[in-house]
Amino acid sequence: MKRSSYQGTKLNPTRFHRSQVKFYAILIPFALLFVFPLVFMIQGAFKPPDEAMRFPPTWIVERPTLDNFRFFMSLTGQAGVPASRFIINTILVTILTVTLTLLVTAMTAYCFSKKKFALNDALFRLNRAAIMFVPVAVEIPRYIIIMNSGLNNRFLAHIIPGLATPVGLFLVKQFVDQVPDALIEAAKIDGAGELRIMWNIVFPQIQPALATLFMLSFQASWGAIEASNRFIESETLRTFAFFMGNIPAGGNPIYMNVGAAAGIIMFLPNLIIFITMQSRVMNTMGHSGIK
Repeated sequence: MKRSSYQGTKLNPTRFHRSQVKFYAILIPFALLFVFPLVFMIQGAFKPPDEAMRFPPTWIVERPTLDNFRFFMSLTGQAGVPASRFIINTILVTILTVTLTLLVTAMTAYCFSKKKFALNDALFRLNRAAIMFVPVAVEIPRYIIIMNSGLNNRFLAHIIPGLATPVGLFLVKQFVDQVPDALIEAAKIDGAGELRIMWNIVFPQIQPALATLFMLSFQASWGAIEASNRFIESETLRTFAFFMGNIPAGGNPIYMNVGAAAGIIMFLPNLIIFITMQSRVMNTMGHSGIK
């Protein structure tokens, strides 16, 4: 009985407990409130134009259609670039950014945690200070760096700025700190190099933190629009989020429904990843001390 009670009342419960009723009584109304726009968007994405013009609006689609998605895929940018090109650009940017972020952050956290070098503590304190800065506060320095480094109007302008994740580095380091030094020393005695230690020992033990970093990096990359707005001039290098923000509106029901269809394409991957990894995120935040 004590075991069941604990399993139902811990930070990330595995079963229902009566003590959770009061939380559900508060959370369910809020959940319904937040789901309302999502349901409206999904309905709009499958509505034909005549249903979209009805007043009062209907909640259940009577004649669902995929024409809005087909029409969206037929749209082009200002230079005649098809919507599919923007989607492919976003997929490539997201894959490269997330992969490099995981590798760079994990290796940096390993160095901060297990290596002794000058300015170790000072640099990590600088990273903690960077957590307090909102993105808008570093827009001008970032713009100057991108322009002076020759990344302007290049594909890497989407990727390089996304590799700096102070929050992710802080989270991952807390997990690397828990890897026993004796285990690493034993691997070195057996002849393992640093890369093999990272791959076979460190990575398997910090998977929850890496999963959280994966989700944070994916969400930031998938919806990123800053590079397309400020650093990219060629239409063929811009991302889907930029194209979505330039879909015509003007009260036209066709474009309203097309915008809803684009919103689903933009939102669905984030929803799937969050649902898949939310338990790991909660465990990571609880382990690292972030509330």
